Amino acid sequence: MASNTKASSVKRKNKHEKAGRRRKNAMARKSTKSATELFAGLGAPGQPAPKQ
Repeated sequence: MASNTKASSVKRKNKHEKAGRRRKNAMARKSTKSATELFAGLGAPGQPAPKQ
């Protein structure tokens, strides 16, 4: 049977790894702009582009 110290250190290590993975997953969810955001500066379809 493993010691309490070993069990605690493994849990802590797992918690840190999961926190990093959760952070990266959250970042990846919003890394790509939607089509609406990407083409927002070009104006409405069928209309001339706004002057810059």
